[in-house]
Amino acid sequence: MTGRKLRVGVIGAGAWAAFAHIPGWKRDPRCEVVTVCDVIPDRGEEAAARFEIKEAARDWQAVVSRADLDIIDVVTPSSTHHELALAALAAGKHVLCEKPVAYDFRDTWSAAALAKRNGLLTKLGFTFRYTPGVQYAKSLIEEGFVGEPFFFNGYEQNSQWLDPNTPLRQVDHTADQSMLQTSSLEGYGAPIIDIGMWWTGAQYARCVGTMRNFIPERVVRATGRMMRMNIDDGDIHLVEYTNGALGSIQTSFVTVGNYPGVEARIYGSKGAIICRAVEEFGVAETIKVATPDAVEFKQIEIPARFYPAGGTPRESWRSLFYANLIRDFIDEITAGGGRNQGNFEDGARVQEVINAVERSHHERRWVDLPLPR
Repeated sequence: MTGRKLRVGVIGAGAWAAFAHIPGWKRDPRCEVVTVCDVIPDRGEEAAARFEIKEAARDWQAVVSRADLDIIDVVTPSSTHHELALAALAAGKHVLCEKPVAYDFRDTWSAAALAKRNGLLTKLGFTFRYTPGVQYAKSLIEEGFVGEPFFFNGYEQNSQWLDPNTPLRQVDHTADQSMLQTSSLEGYGAPIIDIGMWWTGAQYARCVGTMRNFIPERVVRATGRMMRMNIDDGDIHLVEYTNGALGSIQTSFVTVGNYPGVEARIYGSKGAIICRAVEEFGVAETIKVATPDAVEFKQIEIPARFYPAGGTPRESWRSLFYANLIRDFIDEITAGGGRNQGNFEDGARVQEVINAVERSHHERRWVDLPLPR
């Protein structure tokens, strides 16, 4: 691929594709979005016109099988991710897929194994792993600023659906409402679970958690009416990491605060870091640090090298963070192998945690990891 642009096919032309994915690809001169595909023709054609993409398609199978594409980007509803990702990998394409690849961690491991067998790279939509602040914090941790990690506290909480009249999406309105269905933990827990394992450098040894339905009736986008939705709209779990560190993770989309509401804190033997990836007062994120001899947390500036081309702290978090994710994926592909962070294997580990917390809630007990395969 040296000396030519990577050719990308985007499957899904909804809001997140328009906010983050397509602008990220268009921002990097090393790639070209050749086609955008959507089952709703008008949506695909509108995206193609808006972003000056040559072709709008509606048959995803035809797109995946194209010999002239290097990368398939899956930005479709969650329930479709696994089928599309497997098809793209089987067709010999590198794959960027929004989270989750699958609801069962074992299915995500199978997709990761297929990629490895075919010599392909994968990237999961862990948007917040790629914020300039989170990336800078990781570099400080690697330099020894924190020392031995003691505690990780993670939050992804905002008030997107605090108002029950805001149409709820990505939910199964036909599910048995006598049982609590996983929602916030799946859609909002994944990014902060990922950061916790990445920053501490450890996986889960065991966890215990609980989920709660705070707002019982909501308008659902799929039906257009108010109905009973027994979903996890808030949850919390404790974790013992394999290196001895302790952690707590809290997610919700009914807590007062601005979207996306991500905050990561790590405390160690030599220092502490708080990264708040919350768009507030026009700034995409802030980072603060403290040490044993200077315990007051002070805000520090994020070096320019952690920003994508043309990026600033006052850019929308959607385009800013995702441009970094796509830049990183292109770096990995053009380098010809080696490093591949935030891939399907990382996604499988995060999904395994989600499945373990689900089990902990329903069985009311601590759950050891790894789970039985």
